[in-house]
This record gives sequence, C-alpha cells and structure tokens, in this order.
Amino acid sequence: MEAAIITITFRECGVRYGLSETEVREFVRFGLLHSAPDMPDAVREEPERVARLARLYQELGLGKASLDVVLNMHRQLEQLQQEVRRQQARVQQLEAFLGGSAPLLDFDSQGPAS
Repeated sequence: MEAAIITITFRECGVRYGLSETEVREFVRFGLLHSAPDMPDAVREEPERVARLARLYQELGLGKASLDVVLNMHRQLEQLQQEVRRQQARVQQLEAFLGGSAPLLDFDSQGPAS
C-alpha cells in the first residue's frame, strides 16, 4: 500500500503542524523532511511523517539526531510488520494448498514436539 505524498509550503506546514518556518527549514536541511524539487520553499512528504516529526519534536523535545533515529526505527518497524503480514499470507496459502492432508507439527526451541 502506497503512502500519500503531499506538497506543502514551509509556511503551510508550520501552520498545519505547529512548527515555525525556521524549524521546517532546519528539518529539510538535516534531511528529516524532503524539499519539493519544483518549489523552492515547499516540502514533499507523507502527512503522517510530518505529523509524527512535529509530535516528537514538540512533545518530547527530541533533537535532530534523535528524531532521525526514531523516524528510521519507525520506518523499519513498518517494513517488518509488512513482511510479517506477507509471510502470514504465504503460510495461509500453503495451508490451503495442503488442504489439511498433512499433520501439523508444533516446534518449540528444542525441535519437534514429542
């Protein structure tokens, strides 16, 4: 599922998310937000990412380096969750293919259950 991307001016971004234009510019300069290639004073980003960044900055007072770490960890978590969903779907397909004709084995950390 593709995330929505918006283009919003620094000023609009500041008003919508409670940030100053200077803060938005700093976030772009530090690579926390992406500037719009065709507009000099605009951001091209996922709205959820901008909102998350603003919350982390305002409510927790995280610095720029910490924000980068947290946002990257969040993105990795989302990717892992997506992979888990994909693998679960593959397991369901395999179970449907087998049609329950084979016994299911429960594995613990020691190997097959006896």
